[in-house]
Amino acid sequence: MQQSHGMGYKEYGRKLDKRMAVEKRRNKDYEKCKHLVAELDSQLHT
Repeated sequence: MQQSHGMGYKEYGRKLDKRMAVEKRRNKDYEKCKHLVAELDSQLHT
């Protein structure tokens, strides 16, 4: 948590704005990876 998001679990659990920022970033990364996988999958099947 500290290395990837710049805060510890204690701060993450205590501050809602920090938690929301982390979750937004996680969701953005997830969508980016999902898109990348779909793109690679389509390239493999053509």
